[in-house]
Amino acid sequence: MSATIALVLKGYPRLSETFIAQEIRQLERRGLEILIVSLRHPTDPHIHPIHREINATLLYLPEYLHHQPGRVLKATLAAWLKPGFWRTLPLWLNDLRRDLSRNRLRRFGQALVLAHELPASIQQLYAHFIHTPASVTRYAARINGLPWSASAHAKDIWTLPDWEVREKLADLTWLVTCTRSNLEHLRSLAADPERISLVYHGLDFERFGVPPEPVDTASAALQRDGIQAPVRLISVGRAVAKKGYDHLLNALAALPSELQWQLIHIGGGELKPQLQQQACRLGIDARIEWLGALPQEQVLDHYRNADLFILASQVIGDGDRDGLPNVLMEAQSQRLCCLSTRISGIPELIIHDQTGILVEQQDETALAQALSQLIQHPRRRRQLAQAGFERVRQAFAVERGIDALMDKFRPQP
Repeated sequence: MSATIALVLKGYPRLSETFIAQEIRQLERRGLEILIVSLRHPTDPHIHPIHREINATLLYLPEYLHHQPGRVLKATLAAWLKPGFWRTLPLWLNDLRRDLSRNRLRRFGQALVLAHELPASIQQLYAHFIHTPASVTRYAARINGLPWSASAHAKDIWTLPDWEVREKLADLTWLVTCTRSNLEHLRSLAADPERISLVYHGLDFERFGVPPEPVDTASAALQRDGIQAPVRLISVGRAVAKKGYDHLLNALAALPSELQWQLIHIGGGELKPQLQQQACRLGIDARIEWLGALPQEQVLDHYRNADLFILASQVIGDGDRDGLPNVLMEAQSQRLCCLSTRISGIPELIIHDQTGILVEQQDETALAQALSQLIQHPRRRRQLAQAGFERVRQAFAVERGIDALMDKFRPQP
């Protein structure tokens, strides 16, 4: 069967976007035929097991137009024969006037290639992220006279100019977003707020199965060879500013010296060398292991061997922020106590002092105090971990979101 939905992504596959891979696989299992369109080739050294299960055909657009000029020229000549091109050209020129950039030029060129190479079976286009992927999707959809929709998440919502968000919201058929704070913001910009819905990504509990029953670990509770074992801390996330790792390192350095702990960080990111230098200056580098990006099955093993998960997310200067990080749901699904911050959709998942602990973003003193308390009280960690485990399984199963998406993808009468 030919694909009926073209799903446009900035890059595929990506280790940091497991929620998208999860969605694609779940939609395929419901019978949806998908063409994955990627604006970039992959750069991660590994893939997750779920990527091997996805059957969708892949179409890579030219990442840089000058690398494939013949492909771009052929698409441009073909577009001139389509009425939709002449209706889309003024729209793009108006966008270019307000955003005179190479990025805007590149996205229109990619849209021309997509419009030309899109299989005839495609009935609608769907973009993950309302910034760059949605621009390519919008131009291509208009050129070919097809409906388009989008899923919006975090950076794409909060760093895009309001004029662009408004115009895209007016042009698309529907949009889903993954936190209530995103929903309220987007609806405030939309001429038709009902086009925007809240759909949590959720978690596939077949993939993140029930962990072994908790037992008293050696961490902060027992002795190994007469020496108190360190509490095993873990954080999974890219080393970028919005993850707040500089604040986490400062908080760890402020802990009482007698507390025993070790931190494992999993993830890539351009700030990693800078953070490693910071850890050295603070004198805590010997307690931290930087593992880099890992495939999901290895991350799962590390969750199960940890005592406490930490994510010190923050809103940075340009508005970029996390939405509802999947890693928090993943950690809770493995009965792992979570400590995070009160931003975006995180309080929608973690109820403070009931299913985890939340502190204010960038508050290193509060973060250090919470760390100190949780490191010293293993029973409290276990109570919070169990409550988080029960809530995430009850309220954040992936099937709910997939049901909602399938309803939207079905042709409307």
